[in-house]
Amino acid sequence: MNAIYLDHAATTPIHPEVIDVMTTVMKETFGNPSSVHLFGREARKLLDEARRTAAQSIGAMEKEIIFTSGGTESDNLALFGVAEKYRKNGNHIITTKMEHHAILHTCEQLEKNGYQVTYLDTDESGRISVQDLQQALTDQTILVSIMMVNNETGMIQPIMEIGEVLKNHQAFFHTDAVQAYGILPIDVKDLGVDLLSVSSHKINGPKGVGFLYVNNQVSLKTQQFGGEQERKRRAGTENIPGIVGFQKAIELSLIANEQRRMKYEAYNAQFIDILEKSTISFSINGEEGFRVPTIVNISFPGTNVEQLLMNLDLQGIAASSGSACTAGSVEPSHVLSAMYKENHPCTTNSIRFSFGLANTNENITEAAQKVVSIVERLTSR
Repeated sequence: MNAIYLDHAATTPIHPEVIDVMTTVMKETFGNPSSVHLFGREARKLLDEARRTAAQSIGAMEKEIIFTSGGTESDNLALFGVAEKYRKNGNHIITTKMEHHAILHTCEQLEKNGYQVTYLDTDESGRISVQDLQQALTDQTILVSIMMVNNETGMIQPIMEIGEVLKNHQAFFHTDAVQAYGILPIDVKDLGVDLLSVSSHKINGPKGVGFLYVNNQVSLKTQQFGGEQERKRRAGTENIPGIVGFQKAIELSLIANEQRRMKYEAYNAQFIDILEKSTISFSINGEEGFRVPTIVNISFPGTNVEQLLMNLDLQGIAASSGSACTAGSVEPSHVLSAMYKENHPCTTNSIRFSFGLANTNENITEAAQKVVSIVERLTSR
């Protein structure tokens, strides 16, 4: 039995070309980029080139990119860094109930530190209302953080419209773009975002690397103390092999972006088509037309997450009940609870399938057929 990976939203396989460049760097360029001698300068050159690639990929300037250990650190640095730096201007933060826990748990800590946080609701569409955001804004609001693409449902949030609303407000605008980067076109100036988080391992790069875009007009209160790396904003010797691997992953995603998007759209449609032609009952969570092609979240009435995941795994299919950070939990999804409210069946019978480089037309077909067989068996009891 060949295992089939349908959990690319949790992490992605490293591209072979990424492994090659990382191996070369580890063998040949071990210098500290902060050192002024030859070995350090060689490492610094690689770091500068990677920063240039990252900046160009989102329409930013090189000095606006801070390399981090991944999406979680980027989110933490954005929220704590802005909130603590601009507390004199207010103590109100706006986010949503559907954010990744890297945002939600940071906001919970900020509340303990005396900040007020508004958590915006959603409805069954899976998208927030820009009007709700406008109504939540006050003269004390200093930060708005709303993810670009939800990691459980794949729903695209109205980021550009929110950017317009905040154009004449003091609040800075942060977006977690971890699930959007490499799939959707991103230009930070067009979107009107001030801070943006990205993670390498979601685009076939190495784990433990990411970046935070910070508009040149935004200051951050440092959260790590040590050296003066990353323009004194993030202390610690940079992970050069990881960053160069991330750079290669960015380059590959840019080159093949349209081709990949079309392939994933085809996988998504193929998977759903097989389910639709079967006798099983299912529904897709989130409004049609606002989902990225890489993620589909499906409710299977008459089942539950635990039995579904166990049976899928026994059949060699890797999927998820939601965020990878809570994949070991059978608690109702906080995202689906926000969409459907608590105790709704969809919160405990929905599975996320996410597509990527590990897939082929053949294994998508095989996986869908196995899903049908499993659901038929579980619901016929």
